[in-house]
Amino acid sequence: MIYVLAFFLPPLALLLNGQVLAAVFNALLCVVFLVIGVLTLTPFFWLLAPAHAMIAIYMRREDRKHRELVEAVEKHGPPPNWRP
Repeated sequence: MIYVLAFFLPPLALLLNGQVLAAVFNALLCVVFLVIGVLTLTPFFWLLAPAHAMIAIYMRREDRKHRELVEAVEKHGPPPNWRP
């Protein structure tokens, strides 16, 4: 659901995901790319801000997963039959 919001309202999706600086940067991207897109009549530029938001949300989610996995291994040890 956050990805749908990221497509239509990228800065709000980033704020709800806890990425304040990325939301501010994305709001600037929205304004700049909207102006460039209107001036050049190229709809491609309008998709860059949502793409940035989706990538930032995905990377944050993967970072959380990785952190949880590392914490589990530190707490409980490696899985059985694990060889380095």
